[in-house]
Amino acid sequence: MSFNRLAPEDFVVSSDSITAPIWSEGSPSLTVFYSSSVQEAGSSGDFYLNIYQTASTSNNAEVQFAIAYGDSLGSGSSLYNAAVAGASPTKTTYGQYRNLILGDENSNFIFGGATSSNFWVISVDRNRYKESLLPGTMTLILSSSVAGQKPLYLTDNSNAVPSIVFNDAGRVFQLVSGSAGTVYTGNNSSGYSTNNGSYGWFLPDIATILINPNAVSESIRLNPNRSNNSDGLNYRALYNALNLGGGFTMNSQETVSSDYIFIRARNAEFNYSENPSFISGSTGEVTFNNFINNPQTFPTTIGLYNDNNELLAVAKLSRPLLKDFTKEALVRVKLDF
Repeated sequence: MSFNRLAPEDFVVSSDSITAPIWSEGSPSLTVFYSSSVQEAGSSGDFYLNIYQTASTSNNAEVQFAIAYGDSLGSGSSLYNAAVAGASPTKTTYGQYRNLILGDENSNFIFGGATSSNFWVISVDRNRYKESLLPGTMTLILSSSVAGQKPLYLTDNSNAVPSIVFNDAGRVFQLVSGSAGTVYTGNNSSGYSTNNGSYGWFLPDIATILINPNAVSESIRLNPNRSNNSDGLNYRALYNALNLGGGFTMNSQETVSSDYIFIRARNAEFNYSENPSFISGSTGEVTFNNFINNPQTFPTTIGLYNDNNELLAVAKLSRPLLKDFTKEALVRVKLDF
């Protein structure tokens, strides 16, 4: 076995962004949405509604995302305790996302300059993506049962902003009127609603979308029920709007880092083998005379060792390489992590 110490210039690190469809079965789009009556009737149904790509009773059913509704006043859901005003699942949801996204329980959600005390949440299931959502690929279609209302197409404004805004949840993009990253200017160049700011936030690093009810209601008359101490079924209202819209398209992205290691075998190196069949065990001479002046080897495997002579990685060549004093070899080893 022969060894060569690698030099610093033999190592190169590269990063590549890989995109993939986000929904089950390799689909980039969902056109029908299913919920589970069992999940909705359970304890978790007070807080969110799981959405599937097929009937929840099917063997192929998988959770694609969840819908929830948060309200700073606790409106739109029944109180935990009638004696404690405002303490309800919607207030809990609001507080959880405020801590997760804003990192401050005293901050407010400001969607494109408009402060909102409530929102809908679409949280993509963790199994649907590896690293994050891919900005500029989302198209969310919402529609209302109100006669004469056109469907509302929503996307993020990642392709239209000169710089990226960050908060405790990572990157933050405004949810605007448009599709696949293209902003529909309509009433204004920003794609915002006329009177209530943007339509929400797109948070790719935590795979979450916040929807501003005031802006959505302005466009398609989809109002959450903000009654006190009663279940307003507000996540069900957004679920119905999704079914009527019939379209949710999005991709995910993953950054894969690769370590390239260049293994060089120069003309005078690795031409003799340490295989016992190459050398006579009794005399130490080369067994075959024609290998004395013109030795040949056929490397098939490269081992990477540390300074303690411990094997760290093995690279198999696609075919044996003929090596002699007239040939040099350069092999690139790629390690993904």
